[in-house]
Amino acid sequence: MRPENQSSASEFLLLGLPILTEQQGMFFTLFLGIYLTTVLGNLLIILLIRLDSHLQTPMYFFLSHLALTDVSFSSVTVPKMLVNMQTHCQSITHTGCILQVYFFIIFGCLDSFLLAVMAYDRYVAICHSLHYNSIMRVELCVLLVIGSWVLSCAIALSHTLLLVPLSFCANRTIPHFLCDLAVLLKLSCSDTSINDLLIFVLGGMSVFLPLSGILFSYVLIGVSILRIPSTKRFCKTLSTCGSHLSVVFIFYGTIIGLYYFPSSSNSKNNIIASIMYMVITPMLNPFIYSLKNKDMKGALARLIKRVNSCYK
Repeated sequence: MRPENQSSASEFLLLGLPILTEQQGMFFTLFLGIYLTTVLGNLLIILLIRLDSHLQTPMYFFLSHLALTDVSFSSVTVPKMLVNMQTHCQSITHTGCILQVYFFIIFGCLDSFLLAVMAYDRYVAICHSLHYNSIMRVELCVLLVIGSWVLSCAIALSHTLLLVPLSFCANRTIPHFLCDLAVLLKLSCSDTSINDLLIFVLGGMSVFLPLSGILFSYVLIGVSILRIPSTKRFCKTLSTCGSHLSVVFIFYGTIIGLYYFPSSSNSKNNIIASIMYMVITPMLNPFIYSLKNKDMKGALARLIKRVNSCYK
């Protein structure tokens, strides 16, 4: 797809998806449907958890925050991409690009930390079931969420503060549908060695530290199950943790493949990987993680019954 507008000295040019002009209408409809599904599905989860007393547990408390994060994460990039596809205006202001990077990092890191927190919750529920309520107190749950927010904001702010002073060359074309930090550093005429070091250090902190915590939690869960072999217990654990593991595999798999094993010769593959964890994963979470859950189905049925009774 050829850019129809050139960016000024204070703007960047987002090339968007590598699609033909005649395919834009089809892809616009597709991504609009995905985005609306993401927003409505995750907001439904939040609504059910907030209104249903049966879902006032730590697991669903964390899930509601994950759903809110997924809506926000998708909203950072998809609406701008849809507007560009519809208006054929591919420019984005310098300030808008910096802000997109900032919020993208916040919600990306928050997603990562919340997945680790939820893995810890599952570990306590399975390995310390008798002491679950005393360990996962309301104060601890709130502290874990606040800690995730603080760390995410600190990481995003660190990257952004070092990005703002950089000067950029005449070529301000970004071969992506969003302002990606790594791409912006390549376009800069300034020395970006400190930025690259920060990506390595904080990137490891926001990706591999939570991922290590998730893997360690599941190793302990596996050891606990093997100590007392039981088919019923194994099936219950699989039903409890299977959805979480599916989300973890998709989310971290695409991030590691994209940022730690990038396909520099094929930007199309990088864009597809980005779509997987920025667009597809937030849409799948309501289906993978919640709407197949018996508790969520029961809460949805009770909500529908309550709404129907109001109109009778």
